[in-house]
Amino acid sequence: MKKLLAAVVVLGLATPLAAFAETWKGVTLIDHSCGAKFKANPDNHPAECLKKCAKASGLGIITSEGTWLKLDEAGNKQAIAALDKSTKKDHIRFDVTGEKSGETVKVESLKVLD
Repeated sequence: MKKLLAAVVVLGLATPLAAFAETWKGVTLIDHSCGAKFKANPDNHPAECLKKCAKASGLGIITSEGTWLKLDEAGNKQAIAALDKSTKKDHIRFDVTGEKSGETVKVESLKVLD
């Protein structure tokens, strides 16, 4: 009975946290400094520029509604690592899961799409 009660408490505490996570599928990453230049067609943003500028200005995603959301520091690190491994030169899309807080995404996971 105690184990059942403990499991219910743990699930009860974890559920509200998981309820805030969102997933953005097939989104484009864009760095803050190039955001205005490539917002209309982010797929044209070269990967080399993205990697170079990301370290200086930080990255964000452009949602399907056209909104730019900044990635948190952990998300920036994950994105830069994924970009370094990718051989794509442009048209790089990602699935991003995390909690939106204002205009920032606290990234839980980030995956480059092939």
